[in-house]
Amino acid sequence: MELHLPPKPQPVVGPGEFQFAAVGLEHGHIYGMTNGLLEAGATLTAVWDEDPEKVAAYRRTFPQARAAASLDELLADPDIQLIASAAIPSERCPLGLRVMAAGKDYFVDKAPMTSLPQLEAARRAVAETGRKYMVYYSERLHSEAATLADYLIKQNTIGRVLHVEGFGPHRLGGPRPAWFYEKARYGGILCDIGSHQLEQFLYFAGVENADITFARKANYAHPATPEFEDFGECTATAANGVSGYFRVDWFTPDGLRNWGDGRTFITGTDGYIELRKFIDLAAGEKRENMVYWANRQGEFSTNATGKVGCPFFGRLIRDCIDRTETAMTQAHAFRAAELCLKAQQMADQ
Repeated sequence: MELHLPPKPQPVVGPGEFQFAAVGLEHGHIYGMTNGLLEAGATLTAVWDEDPEKVAAYRRTFPQARAAASLDELLADPDIQLIASAAIPSERCPLGLRVMAAGKDYFVDKAPMTSLPQLEAARRAVAETGRKYMVYYSERLHSEAATLADYLIKQNTIGRVLHVEGFGPHRLGGPRPAWFYEKARYGGILCDIGSHQLEQFLYFAGVENADITFARKANYAHPATPEFEDFGECTATAANGVSGYFRVDWFTPDGLRNWGDGRTFITGTDGYIELRKFIDLAAGEKRENMVYWANRQGEFSTNATGKVGCPFFGRLIRDCIDRTETAMTQAHAFRAAELCLKAQQMADQ
């Protein structure tokens, strides 16, 4: 099957045309967020965090970022158009409210907030300020496999989408900060890493409205940290009838070559797609972004790495400049967050 793919994304602005700063370096996703913006042409000007060691580590990777003396310094800088943050999850929304009040757009790691009242506060702030509260749902936005799947679906390769399944296992790894085990600060497993799965469900289902029909969480193997949830699952039904199932956990075995075997399965009326985003299990070589699909024409596979890029970042930059919504609508970003919070709420009850 011949793939008809658009050109790989190129920088959308010149040096200095779109400036951003990084604030809150608690999660390593800030490095991916920064790289995505830089590759799309943005200019990184500054960084701030309460922990100078985190700032020093960030600047070793991105030496062009000056170390700001305070958050207020960055909020007052008229040249900075966007603040990117991977702060502690419970602190992401309060930071975003300050950023938008200062007249800047906000690009935040998932989960974008940890409670429904925070979500409502963010919605009000967006309406009042006209600024953006965009979310780094990286397992779709920063995955060439997911980008290729999007193109395949739009080209009617598998017909109408009927069902989406997502699996997001993670490895706990070495020492974690205290907040990682505190429910009020990380929000719960479905709020946190479940956000990737529910956002993908909404997107691939092609809707903005869905209901959580089942949700469960557990702590199976970490009794020393009782607030930590190491397993979660949920089901959802979209307004157009598409159904979904999702599982997230912290049980990636030590023998796996990377942090988790994230997969997505999309079933349509005329075929199905499987995404093996981060590893092709036991393939003998390190292959990421593998896309497999079968339809009426036959069976196909391709490694999407280097083929399609990640157009989200350039679109986000242009959206901030042009005040458009080509990367992701604000309604979608918030609806995905709301579903995660409702799934967590159901699991908690």
